[in-house]
Amino acid sequence: MSFQIRSFKEEDSPAILEIINDSILNTSFNYDYYPKTLEEIKEMFLEKIRDGIPVLVCELQNRVCGYATFGKFRAKPGYCRTIEHSIYFREGTQGKGMGTALLKQLIGLAKDQGYHIMIAGMDSENHGSYRFHERLGFREAGRFPEVAFKFGKWLNLVFMQLNLSQDPRQV
Repeated sequence: MSFQIRSFKEEDSPAILEIINDSILNTSFNYDYYPKTLEEIKEMFLEKIRDGIPVLVCELQNRVCGYATFGKFRAKPGYCRTIEHSIYFREGTQGKGMGTALLKQLIGLAKDQGYHIMIAGMDSENHGSYRFHERLGFREAGRFPEVAFKFGKWLNLVFMQLNLSQDPRQV
C-alpha cells in the first residue's frame, strides 16, 4: 500500500478537521468535548509552522488520512526541551504502517531541533496506542487515575516518554 508523508498545507485543513472532530465526538481518546472549526484548525497549524514546529500529513491514495505534530509539554521555561506529540488517523486507516512511518519522521525532526524528551499522552483504554508507542521505544512514565471525564465516565491518563538523546532503536 503506497502512502506519502509530507508537510502540512493550508488546503489540508478540512480533512484534518474531520479527523480531529471525529476523535472528539466519537472517542474517549481525545478529552476535548467541543468540535473545532475550520478557522481554528487553520490557525492552530499555521501558527505551529510559523513557530518552526513540524506538522506532517499522511496521504493514502491522494487523500489525507492522518497527521502528526508536537508542541510544548508545559509552558514554563524549564520544560523547553520536552515536547508532547499528537498523532491521529482517519477511522479505518490504522494498522497499515503509516503511523509508524509518520511518527518516526516526527521523532527525527524533534531530534534535529534538539529536543530531549517526547511525551505521548493517551487514555488508558487506548491499548492500540499504548502498544504502538511501545514498539517505537516509548516507556510508561506515569498514570493519572480519573483526571478526565467524558461520556459519563472517569478516564485515566497514561504518559509515555521517549528519550530522544538516547533512543536505542535509532528511529
